[in-house]
Amino acid sequence: MKTIQIGLLGLGTVGSGVLQMIQENQAKVAKVTGCELKVKRVLVRHPENYQAVADQVALTSDVDELLNDDDLQIIVELMGGIHPAQEYIEAALKQHKNVVTANKDLIAVAGPQLSQLAQANHCDLMYEASVAGGIPILRTIANSFAADEITAVKGIVNGTTNYILTQMTQQHWSYAQALSKAQELGFAESDPTNDVTGKDAAYKMVILSQFAFGTDVQTSDFKVTGIDQLQAFDVAKAQDFGYVIKLIGLAQVANGGVFVEVAPVLVAQSHPLAAVQNENNAVMVTGKAVGDTLFYGPGAGGLPTANSVLSDITTVTKNLVLQTNGNQFNNYHQHYVPAAPTDVKYPYYLSLTMPDIPGQMLQLTQIMTDLGASFSEIAQEPASDGETAHVVIITHTMDEQQLHAFQARIEQSPTLTLQAAYKVLN
Repeated sequence: MKTIQIGLLGLGTVGSGVLQMIQENQAKVAKVTGCELKVKRVLVRHPENYQAVADQVALTSDVDELLNDDDLQIIVELMGGIHPAQEYIEAALKQHKNVVTANKDLIAVAGPQLSQLAQANHCDLMYEASVAGGIPILRTIANSFAADEITAVKGIVNGTTNYILTQMTQQHWSYAQALSKAQELGFAESDPTNDVTGKDAAYKMVILSQFAFGTDVQTSDFKVTGIDQLQAFDVAKAQDFGYVIKLIGLAQVANGGVFVEVAPVLVAQSHPLAAVQNENNAVMVTGKAVGDTLFYGPGAGGLPTANSVLSDITTVTKNLVLQTNGNQFNNYHQHYVPAAPTDVKYPYYLSLTMPDIPGQMLQLTQIMTDLGASFSEIAQEPASDGETAHVVIITHTMDEQQLHAFQARIEQSPTLTLQAAYKVLN
């Protein structure tokens, strides 16, 4: 039986999981592909720290030992970050080595260029594990939705923020308390900036948009709002109205254009995404023919992510047997046209503070009337200082242009302050 030799770049949580799964699942992979898989070399920064596996693989701190090893047919990049991962992948492809990666940051920033380089060198570049960890969402969109027109992709694609929001909702913890617990349990990094500011989710929405709509949208093309400024007050008020707040990545077609956003959203408690708790992820894909479909599972973790990586390795191995390497993972490409603000329509949750004196609600109502917008639900309660009122509104459907105009009018008001403006998903 033919043996496919593999080189790993990185042996952290996911890399160790890949090594373990290749060893444990060798028999099944051999039956599926007709080949045995063998991890021959592993790049690590300090080989002396990995002596537990030194008898299984050759450890090195010199990447050239992998790049120049003609026996290696697949390079698996699990280092993370953009540099030097990009340079290593480019070098591997130029050496006609197939590449599997879980690097969402790199794929979001340079995926199309790397895919073209892979194709030019008749190599595969696979990156299923770059979005939603153990959920096989990219291959599902590329294959199972190939003949359907996808109109929207939305979901919870960051486990750290979902864990924090779950605790804020269920335990009534503050953001700081929930973040601290997430760090204690290993669900959040010591520096959680990329997660809590929405940057991580934004990278994933770039990749999902490429697969769903064929568009090369960049994070600079859309608004990204994290949960780091989210107030416990709004989490509680959302519950009062029958919603939970989730950090949602949203990509949809609106009148021929594509709208993408990452932001906190009020999700109706009856909506499937509302039931996704703790560190789990879920992606809802809407197709014209099939309607709504939901894909749920662990969004991170060593073995779940390693499972997606091994799935890509298996696919590359099949292609090596059939000599069909070099086809792009995502073959759907079309020009990106941003959706017009007037074509993106949702109800909104608006949280405002104002002096607790006569005339303020009238001012707010007049602004909404001038914009052609209206209230669906409204609640008011005094703030703790006894001089300020906190007003919470759920509007009827508004478009993005109306929302921006509302925000501009509130900014001009000497007495009204907008604390939060979140979309509502029913």
